[in-house]
Amino acid sequence: MEEQFILRVPASVGERLDRLLSESAPSSEDQSLDLSFSGDGRSGTFVIGNDHFPASLLELPCVVESYKTYDDSSLVKTADIGQMIMVTEASDNAPEAVEYRHGINPPMRDARKRRFRREPDLNPELVQRVEKDLLNIMAGGTIENADVEANEQDEDGNQNSCTAIKKTSPEAAAKPDVQEAAADAEEPERSDSDESDYSL
Repeated sequence: MEEQFILRVPASVGERLDRLLSESAPSSEDQSLDLSFSGDGRSGTFVIGNDHFPASLLELPCVVESYKTYDDSSLVKTADIGQMIMVTEASDNAPEAVEYRHGINPPMRDARKRRFRREPDLNPELVQRVEKDLLNIMAGGTIENADVEANEQDEDGNQNSCTAIKKTSPEAAAKPDVQEAAADAEEPERSDSDESDYSL
């Protein structure tokens, strides 16, 4: 079982790591390589040679899949990566947040703000009141503190719409008959075979 993470380092440290991994006999100044974390498991120190750099374990905004290939044609998934170790320069401050706001490529820049919905600001008292009213309705009761004026306005609106429908219904009924008669005179009857489409 593989455990994988992303190690992001400054450009100067990246060059030294590249030399250390590519050379068969690394130079004496880059021979030691270490990564240790403090008790909280989020902040630590990255050591290469005699240089110490602050490191932080951050949560990525989305899961990144990693793959391996043995024949350059077939890919085998090896892990889901959800964390990144961010190594910064000694003079820079380590990030305080646990969640990293960007992804690992340019299209995912500021992904947490742009692509994920912010949690709604809900009043806990309102949520409890709505939950209580819902339970009352399910038990066959009524809503407490219901707005009587709103209910009366809804009833008035329904009555007005019903009278409007009654007034316009005779005229509406007369017009479709005329249109249907005209349509019958112009168009011949069609069979099901005329409407079928044989083109593929």
